Amino acid sequence: MPIYEYHCKACDHDFECLVFGSEKPDCPSCHSKKVSKLMSACGFISKGGSGETVSRSAGASSCSGCAASSCAGCSH
Repeated sequence: MPIYEYHCKACDHDFECLVFGSEKPDCPSCHSKKVSKLMSACGFISKGGSGETVSRSAGASSCSGCAASSCAGCSH
């Protein structure tokens, strides 16, 4: 069951939610159904056969000084 990131159009709140099937979540801040799904960057490191790091995903990096765990929570 995937966790998706959403943006509430009513109160401008970003949040994550575990979603079952095609259900649409309520905003935890204002309980509105006027939410849109955000594009998420997954975090993973791809390693080559020798164990050396070959590539990183966008989610593995962050802007300088950012303490957010995802880009959705970042104010930069």
